[in-house]
Amino acid sequence: MQILGWSMWFSDHVFLERNWVKDEETLKLALQHLKDFPRPFWLALFVEGTRFTDAKLLAAQEYAASAGFPVPRNVLVPRTKGFVSAVNHMRSFVPAIYDITLAMPKNEPAPTMLRLLRGQSSVIHLQITRHLMQELPETNSGIAQWCRDMFVAKDALLEMHICKDTFGERDIQEFGRPKKSFIVVIGWSCLLLYGSIKFFKWFTILPSWEIFTICLTFLAIVAILLQILIVSSQSEHSTPVLPQNPLKENLLQ
Repeated sequence: MQILGWSMWFSDHVFLERNWVKDEETLKLALQHLKDFPRPFWLALFVEGTRFTDAKLLAAQEYAASAGFPVPRNVLVPRTKGFVSAVNHMRSFVPAIYDITLAMPKNEPAPTMLRLLRGQSSVIHLQITRHLMQELPETNSGIAQWCRDMFVAKDALLEMHICKDTFGERDIQEFGRPKKSFIVVIGWSCLLLYGSIKFFKWFTILPSWEIFTICLTFLAIVAILLQILIVSSQSEHSTPVLPQNPLKENLLQ
């Protein structure tokens, strides 16, 4: 995807094909590269492997029931192969895993791309639990079971949030906004302002009708691109659920 895909590539995202035969080597090389990364880093891993939809939840529940696993109500069954590989390759240089659970308060508007573009904020609840890497099991089967157990606990945590609109009795910690982000925003704002000034100076040498046509065309292109990005990012346009048998074979990858 244009723009989003480019930004992911420049940010060192790991691109996978959802085919373990191909992805195993890709993931291995990417994780080995992180071992000598020159700066502190964090690696976000969405173990479900796909976006949450009602249809995918139903498929996950059917699989869990047939495999003898706890049937989830608020999460999908995790695909553990990538998680196991990540733990095995990063155990020696990553000190901890942060289990993050996100939920939306009942009376708050959900965050959307349109709200972000309009500068409208949204409230979310996060439950973050730190697990030392050395506490994880040593075997592949043990790591996979640990991951599934975490999702069972995550499912119960989300069920509590649905009932009580909170993750429990723990105190809410306000962490504010980091100063580095503010500096980055100021830097980009100055750069864009400088570019805009140069851009409008260039406009002064053009006839007025050319300026109007160029501006109108530019705004139309930007509006169309934003609309395409917003629509394509909605969960309704995510990867469709696979037929039942292939899903049962691949859901825990």
